[in-house]
Amino acid sequence: MADQLNITVNGESKRVAPGSVLDLLHALELDPKRVAVERNRVIAPRSAHADTPLAEGDQIEIVHFVGGG
Repeated sequence: MADQLNITVNGESKRVAPGSVLDLLHALELDPKRVAVERNRVIAPRSAHADTPLAEGDQIEIVHFVGGG
């Protein structure tokens, strides 16, 4: 397995350790409960983040939920 993967996160190229969508969120210091994730133009359900592996060339979009009134 490769030491690093080349992926795109919100339009920015990144090299990250292999792992899951959940691992990526933790590495980016994001609360998985406060974001929505799209992997290669398909929504990654929160319940599947830990089981959704990252792959070379993945395009990830992360949307943050903001509270307020």
